[in-house]
Amino acid sequence: VQLQASGGGLVQAGGSLRLSCAASGRTFSKYSLGWFRQAPGKEREFVAAIRWNGGSTYSADYADSVKGRFGISRDNARNTVYLQMNSLTPEDTAVYYCAVGYSSAYYSAPSTYNYWGQGTQVTVSS
Repeated sequence: VQLQASGGGLVQAGGSLRLSCAASGRTFSKYSLGWFRQAPGKEREFVAAIRWNGGSTYSADYADSVKGRFGISRDNARNTVYLQMNSLTPEDTAVYYCAVGYSSAYYSAPSTYNYWGQGTQVTVSS
């Protein structure tokens, strides 16, 4: 299983970026897909997750710090998860990681996830 994250870069405050994470090696339609981030000197923190609820329904969850600004979505046909980031601030600067987990519980905990991407740098200038 491999996860390839892309879409990071340098953007001015107030701008937008869209991160993508393509998974290969398995179909993840019934798994939780999450985004985390880690700033220098800080622990990895939850950003957003999209969880399978059964059938064809999914739930999205967000950290309070990004709620209303970020949107997570998935394309199961492409085995890809996206993170649309709007109204970016310098506090959003971090390496962003995508992850895949078998469980839909404890979706905000890194330990829930079984596979991780390599990370993509997002830098927001003031």
